[in-house]
Amino acid sequence: MNQHRRTIAYSTVGAAFLLVIATLAWTINSYNWGVALMLVAPFVVYGLIRLARRLDAWADNQ
Repeated sequence: MNQHRRTIAYSTVGAAFLLVIATLAWTINSYNWGVALMLVAPFVVYGLIRLARRLDAWADNQ
């Protein structure tokens, strides 16, 4: 059961990182106003790290 939870947590975090970071990078690169999102990017990354830590704690909890 614990291995199943860890697999779910890792795939969820991986998908979230890929989706959010790819979208953020594409927006920054594609639009003139996207450069302003570089001010938001550290907070987005911090939020993703917090999400990863919470899912890791969830996977360790039996």
